[in-house]
Amino acid sequence: MLDPRTTERRNPRTASIDLASPIEIVDVINAEDRLVPDAVATQRVEIARAIEIAERTFRAGGRLFYLGAGTSGRLGVLDASEIPPTFGADPELVQGIIAGGLPALTRAQEGAEDIIDNGAREIDARNVGPNDFVIGIAASGTTPWVHAAVKRAKERGASAGMIACSALSNDVLGLVDVAIVPITGPEVVTGSTRMKAGTATKLVLNMITTGAMIRLGKTYGNLMVDLRATNDKLKDRSERIVIEVCGVSRQEARALLDAADKSVKTAIIMQKLGVGRDEALAALEKAGGVIRRAIPDAPPPVPQ
Repeated sequence: MLDPRTTERRNPRTASIDLASPIEIVDVINAEDRLVPDAVATQRVEIARAIEIAERTFRAGGRLFYLGAGTSGRLGVLDASEIPPTFGADPELVQGIIAGGLPALTRAQEGAEDIIDNGAREIDARNVGPNDFVIGIAASGTTPWVHAAVKRAKERGASAGMIACSALSNDVLGLVDVAIVPITGPEVVTGSTRMKAGTATKLVLNMITTGAMIRLGKTYGNLMVDLRATNDKLKDRSERIVIEVCGVSRQEARALLDAADKSVKTAIIMQKLGVGRDEALAALEKAGGVIRRAIPDAPPPVPQ
């Protein structure tokens, strides 16, 4: 019988891939992968809506949770884990939850996605509430564990979203505040949603969290300014950003960062306004964390 889920259908363009040469396999997969960005682009309005909800969530002191099973869960955990080092954010701000728990990150827990009660338990265990935003990720759109978790989050007053690469049921669409559904079509290998569906999901997650962090003022222009020098690479990057933005020497940049408790963002405000750390922090708070609003007459340099 024909499965109604797009991700489970056979791809006629790859029906003979088992006889293909290595270069033919590469060409076929690459041709299919080129379809993914266009599918994601069809969801631009919905992704922007998710960014708005995420920003509102963070400004209200809430958290963003990604929930998924298998590849979808791993992608959520990956995106969440990269936010603290990239944007200097609290590790609790964005959290990824995968069906089956930590063991499922490295070894498939195939039955975990079907245990409906566990999805709701994950929401209860984290005391999800009205200030939080929960996004379910399910390539097929039908994962029971994810649906149960999202439903429970809504019962507790949270905002909710879904990301899927197959059409969602009316019940799910009626439950969530935003549904992001890039239809990527049948996979190269039937049902292997780690491929096109996984790529589309990664692109969407990148946009949601990066967009929300930008809206919170985590960048100055396109410079990553809300970071702390916790290792040698980040120390060097911090100094280079301060040098470029403030037009100072490396020695002066180090002194500014020391006085700013290693915060690039604070160091920039201190230098641009000619104030101390406390005054810089107050200016940032008044500006909602956005450097441009604290020093609107000092746009960041544009690379030539």
